[in-house]
Amino acid sequence: MTLTTHPVLATLTDALPAQVLATDDDVLAAYAHDEAEWAPHGRPVALVRARTTEDVQATVRACLAHGVPVVTRGAGTGLSGAANAVDGCVVLSTERMTEIREINALERLAVVQPGVVNDHLREACAEQGLWYPPDPASAPWSTIGGNVGTNAGGLCCVKYGVTRDYVLELELVNGLGELVRVGRRTAKGVVGYDLVGLMVGSEGTLGVITEVTVRLRAARAPERTVVGYFDSVVDAGRAVEAVGASGVLPSALELVDRHCLKAVDDWKNMGLSADADVVLLGRTDAPGAAGDAEAEAMVRCFEQGGATFAAASTDEDEAEALFMARRMAYPALERLGPLLTEDVCVPKAAVPEMLARIEKSAATHDVLIANIAHAGDGNLHPLIITPPGDDAARVRAQAAFEEIIADALDLGGTVTGEHGVGLLKRDGLHAELSPEVVAMQRAVKAALDPRGILNPGKVL
Repeated sequence: MTLTTHPVLATLTDALPAQVLATDDDVLAAYAHDEAEWAPHGRPVALVRARTTEDVQATVRACLAHGVPVVTRGAGTGLSGAANAVDGCVVLSTERMTEIREINALERLAVVQPGVVNDHLREACAEQGLWYPPDPASAPWSTIGGNVGTNAGGLCCVKYGVTRDYVLELELVNGLGELVRVGRRTAKGVVGYDLVGLMVGSEGTLGVITEVTVRLRAARAPERTVVGYFDSVVDAGRAVEAVGASGVLPSALELVDRHCLKAVDDWKNMGLSADADVVLLGRTDAPGAAGDAEAEAMVRCFEQGGATFAAASTDEDEAEALFMARRMAYPALERLGPLLTEDVCVPKAAVPEMLARIEKSAATHDVLIANIAHAGDGNLHPLIITPPGDDAARVRAQAAFEEIIADALDLGGTVTGEHGVGLLKRDGLHAELSPEVVAMQRAVKAALDPRGILNPGKVL
């Protein structure tokens, strides 16, 4: 039997509309991996671009019947390899499930299919004076289903939390092919275990999400931006620590270094310039005088950390350009060569030391590391860049990657703040969690996916 004659293809052909199933080699290759360039991937036997819940359930049941793995993906913007195909699997894409089914202003919730793009939901909510806070840097492209799968965070999560804080209810197909609902739409509810919280961040290993009900907030006041220039990431880290100690809770606090700004400028010709090695971008959305006071407090904290320049921005276009550069840093740097992307998170007090250790790792292993970070909550994204085709540099980069993970754990942090475990952080998971806790998680996996077909080989 070859991949092209696998019996699951006949079952899928009978169960699905013709336009949903694809087996063309070029199409399969395009859907075989996410954006984690260093994570391995296999060759799928088929791609299902589901349009309905029925398509999803039929696919899972067909795969159960033949013992075939199911790897679910959204837009493929993940950075850990969680959506990477394994040999002989069916890749199940939810990117065409794009219906916004309900926006309820009274209950402040929205009901969407998993393929809805994050920014599209935010725009639809804004039309009704509402706001969906989770905003990963990939928000213009990533989907709500993928955000749920990785428990995505983003720029404003320092104040408003991550995806898990906003998911109320999920419809999903479990590992037995059953269609179930978990969670509730009400403001309160404590019936049974928190299966929604369990599913969010499970990276497709416990079920295939077909509908998401999310909590919304009222639209917020316009933000004020504070900009600080620093001679080193360590100085910027001290400023982050000072902001945390001051009691100010910024709506965003982002770190971008010169490597990132230059890469974006070279790519998009945005006319960016920074007379510093590191730029710290703070925002407050407190209204009126309270916002003015928070902006002034952040300026003082930046100066306390050693800023060579710090001020509340008076040019909103310039401020927005800097935040846009922050969002585009990853694809801009990706043009320079293969990227190995970190996602460690440490306590705010440990940010200066963690940034110092990242600099030390770059020097020790002779690799270029660009730094971007959701600095306000200690979530750091050092990006290790290697020249194309330089195998020796890849070995050194991998060593730096492992050292950064070890340093984050040593400082009381975690190996992944928002990108997920996928394939790249499996060793890190076992370094962070005790064998007893890993056994508990494996027991959950076995209970909800007894045939082991849902995204096998990922996370645990």
